[in-house]
Amino acid sequence: QVQLVESGGGLVQAGGSLRLSCAASGRTFGNYAMGWFRQAPGKEREFVATINWNGGTTYYADSVKGRFTISRDNAKNTVYLQMNSLKAEDTAVYYCAATGFTTREAYRYDYWGQGTQVTVSS
Repeated sequence: QVQLVESGGGLVQAGGSLRLSCAASGRTFGNYAMGWFRQAPGKEREFVATINWNGGTTYYADSVKGRFTISRDNAKNTVYLQMNSLKAEDTAVYYCAATGFTTREAYRYDYWGQGTQVTVSS
């Protein structure tokens, strides 16, 4: 299995920034596409961003496009989510996930982290 551990969540004011990290261990990190998802209380888990195995291709949900940036450092076995211009509606638990196929669909992801809480105050 691949183990994923998120970090970097916290409480920020609207308009602020936060950088999430996801550290991977287990199977070769460079073989996987990586994604970020989020889930707010009472809502379904939703796609945020994904990045292919070498970082050359990225996709974003319309709600975060232009504000969030996904990146990866395969030498460090880590994927990042830089979140700028945060809004109250960005409040959620953010999850890192790994898949063998670059996709926006949660069911295609094989491995998931425990999540990290992001709270944006208005």
